Amino acid sequence: MIDLFPVDRLVLALFGPTASGKSEVAAALAERTAGEVVSADAMQAYRGLPILTNQPTRPTHLVGIWPLFHEGSVGEYAGLAHAAVDELLGGGRTPIVAGGTGLYLRAAIAELELPSAAEPETRRSIEHLYDEAGPAVTHLRLASLDATAAAAVHPNDRKRVVRALELAERGGSLAPARDRLWSEETRHPTLVFGLHLERGRLDERIRARTRRMFERGVEEEVRTALAGPVSPAARKALGLDEVAELPRERAVEAIVTRTSRYAAYQRKWMRRIPGLLTVDGERSPELIADEIIMHLHRRLGSAAPGKARIP
Repeated sequence: MIDLFPVDRLVLALFGPTASGKSEVAAALAERTAGEVVSADAMQAYRGLPILTNQPTRPTHLVGIWPLFHEGSVGEYAGLAHAAVDELLGGGRTPIVAGGTGLYLRAAIAELELPSAAEPETRRSIEHLYDEAGPAVTHLRLASLDATAAAAVHPNDRKRVVRALELAERGGSLAPARDRLWSEETRHPTLVFGLHLERGRLDERIRARTRRMFERGVEEEVRTALAGPVSPAARKALGLDEVAELPRERAVEAIVTRTSRYAAYQRKWMRRIPGLLTVDGERSPELIADEIIMHLHRRLGSAAPGKARIP
């Protein structure tokens, strides 16, 4: 029997590199706080690739919400995440926002200034300019419209130059007047926890998980998915091309390499998240959840029963 530690009007957020065990820890936290998990994973939002994207088996908000042909965005996700968090808080439940996509996690717990998507024709026109006239000319065009954004984007970064220019042509900017991405501002009182594992141990977990994916039938899953339309956003699912195009052993090695690089990027993200409390991820999910509950006791113990206050 697990003793519940209910908190009122408090959001818990859990971040960590891929294969660090976030889903299991989040599930253990949900059991201990009368909470529900809200996914902050860009690829788990798609249905059709549950093995490849390591979707949790426990019911989780915002998992499998988009078909593979849908072009999802962080802006669309943010609206859905805010609605899910607000509904849980309104019903007396604890939202546990968990995932490894740093921008999605911040979008779920904060109000970010997210520019809207451009019309497809506009983007294609700018991409054509970049490819035909070249990076230097396109970057000069950007500088004439938005010098601040141009100073922050290298001419050879095609994706960001195109995005910055499409925003500039609509009067917007890739460089907002006030950057909220790394501020401590959140929509509701929030505690953010990060799972830390040594790189060698994390690499071991990544390799073991990759092999389990193949044992569970990821190759057939990918074949089925690619038989239908897949949007450019969904196509970014890590390992999709490797499974589809390479023999099994080569695919395993390629996925392990790419995943390890992505985990290194996530670790950098974790160091920049404001107010993050680091916990040792090299334990069972239950023990990690217990440590997080102890953090809550220390932070909220002086509050009235069921009321969250962050000193």
